[in-house]
Amino acid sequence: MVEHLTSPSNPTLKRLRSLHEKKFRRADGRFLAEGLRIVAEALEAGIVPEVLVFGAESARHPLVERLVAATEGGGGSAIETNADMLGKLTGKDNPQAVVGVFRQNPTPLARLDRSTAKIWIVCQSLKDPGNLGTILRTGDAVGAGGVILLDDSCDPYSTEAVRASMGAIFTQSLTITDGPSFFNWIRRASGGFVAGAALTGAVDYRSVAFPAPTFVLMGNEQAGLPASYADQCDALVKLPMLGKADSLNVAVATAVLLYEVLGQHAAQARAQLPNIA
Repeated sequence: MVEHLTSPSNPTLKRLRSLHEKKFRRADGRFLAEGLRIVAEALEAGIVPEVLVFGAESARHPLVERLVAATEGGGGSAIETNADMLGKLTGKDNPQAVVGVFRQNPTPLARLDRSTAKIWIVCQSLKDPGNLGTILRTGDAVGAGGVILLDDSCDPYSTEAVRASMGAIFTQSLTITDGPSFFNWIRRASGGFVAGAALTGAVDYRSVAFPAPTFVLMGNEQAGLPASYADQCDALVKLPMLGKADSLNVAVATAVLLYEVLGQHAAQARAQLPNIA
């Protein structure tokens, strides 16, 4: 049964509003995804919200009806409310018509199967949630296995990161760990090639051969990659800067590197095809 909630003092809505804060997300183990498109992307990935909140004016939208049925069919709760309550829930004057509440589901490093993809993304102390969301989205575009967050990185389940991911939060594996644990893991028997983005000691990214699986390692937006981490990479790469700027946005740089790796892997696959005259 769809619940109808319109009171700002309703304890359910108040509890959901608290998920905008990291400490409450961590304690609750859930996060908010705002917007019909993003919630629908989750459903396409086979992930059903635990709670679905939607505006009364969108209740008859076919996709909203499908989401309500899927949420209730999965044992979740569907809540119909008004625009004012949606605004209070999202903190926006013009709120999205749908908000989904999902369970956080990071993959422990020990359970990460590196053989499932040829490309992986590793971010060290990434601070901007918008950058992280964009990197997740790009990872989805190139068929990456997922993103591994090292050290004191921003929360991938923040509203800003989820929004910027455009649904890739549901298609990309997420692992949260620290640098030493990652390098210990990567050097085990099955291995992997680590390409770190750096300036010192780095070569043009187009001059490096990237075997599979390749782990593209990006450093902090301001400080870059720590020297101790750079020393453990199989290759250090950089992008040529021909103008006055001395660096690119980390999400943009990540995208350039990922497409180079993708292009090389595609060329390697073509080279292995039989030559049919």
